[in-house]
Amino acid sequence: MSKMICKRILLKLSGEALMSENGGSIDASIVKRLASEVKELCDAGIEVGLVIGGGNILRGAEKAAEGLDRVTSDQMGMLATVINALAMQDSLENLGQQVRVMTALKINQVCEDYIRRKAVRHLEKGRVVIFAAGTGNPFFTTDSAASLRAIEINAELMIKATKVKGVYSADPEKVKDARFYKKLTYDEALDQRLNVMDTTALVLCRDNDLPMRVMNIFESGSIMRLMQGEDIGSLIEKGS
Repeated sequence: MSKMICKRILLKLSGEALMSENGGSIDASIVKRLASEVKELCDAGIEVGLVIGGGNILRGAEKAAEGLDRVTSDQMGMLATVINALAMQDSLENLGQQVRVMTALKINQVCEDYIRRKAVRHLEKGRVVIFAAGTGNPFFTTDSAASLRAIEINAELMIKATKVKGVYSADPEKVKDARFYKKLTYDEALDQRLNVMDTTALVLCRDNDLPMRVMNIFESGSIMRLMQGEDIGSLIEKGS
């Protein structure tokens, strides 16, 4: 087996990645496929942390724009991420992979409270750890939660899974001649407002020297090929 470039990673999935094409919030077949990719990483000895958004079920900011209290709507969004985390946990366990869902909100009957030391210990034992409920605070996105958790668990790389090849100057599905960035710095991403992640998430990664890879999660086997050293997607680093 090829040598892996990382021992521990944080994989950030959007909630929309779990949606079915016919509009359903969670497509079991998609969850199963993504789970099999994660299981393959674990079998190769990679320690995997996961953060899954909740946008397939509910977006707090959108509900706030409709008139719902922002704190309440963000709390609803946090609960949506727990639903997605449980779906992923079930699929991984059906594949024989040990998993722990750890949440920033207290929901002890369905998952564990997030405690950093326990999370790291789970990873060391080969368990996938799914970090749910964001940071537990309103006004913070799951992108920020992913950056924070990646830093806390000392991940060597954060992977942002998308539906496109990597980072572009504009939405490549809308702008035909959008420029693709193979490599860039966090400052470039911030200055050019490339919409990779929210500003808080990017600054956290930059200030803690955490590299990020943005790539297409829907290319089967792409994460494993990345771990084996293939140059896939866009790499964002702190820079000199």
